[in-house]
Amino acid sequence: MPTSCVTSIVDLIGNTPTLELVRSLRQLGLGGRLFAKLEYMNPGGSKKDRVALEIVRRAHRMGLLAPGQPVVEVTSGNTGTGLAIVCRALGHPFYAVMSRGNTRERAQMMRALGAEVVLVDQITGAEPGRVTGGDIRAVRQRAAELVNETGAYFADQFENIANADIHEKTTGVELWEQCGGQLDAIVAFVGSGGALGGMYKYLRTRNPDLRAYVVEPSAASSLSKCSCSDAGHAIQGGGYGCDRLTLLRDVNVAGYITCTDEAAALWTQALARDEGVFCGYSTGAQFYAAVELLRDRERGRSIAFLACDTGMKYLSTPLYP
Repeated sequence: MPTSCVTSIVDLIGNTPTLELVRSLRQLGLGGRLFAKLEYMNPGGSKKDRVALEIVRRAHRMGLLAPGQPVVEVTSGNTGTGLAIVCRALGHPFYAVMSRGNTRERAQMMRALGAEVVLVDQITGAEPGRVTGGDIRAVRQRAAELVNETGAYFADQFENIANADIHEKTTGVELWEQCGGQLDAIVAFVGSGGALGGMYKYLRTRNPDLRAYVVEPSAASSLSKCSCSDAGHAIQGGGYGCDRLTLLRDVNVAGYITCTDEAAALWTQALARDEGVFCGYSTGAQFYAAVELLRDRERGRSIAFLACDTGMKYLSTPLYP
């Protein structure tokens, strides 16, 4: 974290702390080491602040984004929040296109930060709080229309290599140093795949034997090609029925772990109660997966995951009753 005053909010993005979950492993009677990198301590409350800043800066450098030109992005809320902050600071109108199935706190936060939020109705049969692949396709269609209407630059986090590159250049480097150069595996709940793809690329240069594990919702384990009913699930930010992701193409996945909504909620609540780490469902799903690995395949080893976003974005859900 910066040790002196800065003059722009974007200068506070990155350099998040890492917490070793000693208390939790002691309570569970497990050996090994478990690290949570507290990405919710970024200004916008998630790991996506890094991505937002790199996407905009790279678009500037490449001449793809002109001064004052609008930016449009498809978001579940976290990338949108990051882009709201970055675009406001750097002089771009920002349109966040999001499904109504995501929590209302996300839309409220983006609006407060200066974004124009465009909410897209869920498809027939979808449940609020449970966003499906069909919902995301509807959001992407509306975003494409908006790009044409406004002449905006489309951030496109799912295909934009800047997403993975920033995690290679910053998140992975920070994590390795904070873990003292002792890391055997990383666990990630995958949305765009940028965080896992980027961290993996850097960390493998430090430990060629490092293993990467993907966490998926039980109802939408399409990356492992186990099952995907395109059903909604509570773990927002991923599990949208994609069976391949561009930003994961260079990752040799060591294993896939599925997590139910109920398990994600229980482990998220435990993380808040026992460690003071107040996050959302995806962080709890990763905590669950990491513990399962320490009980079996990674017994006695060191594992890390990202505490992806703040629990403040989930107060309208059953997660924190």
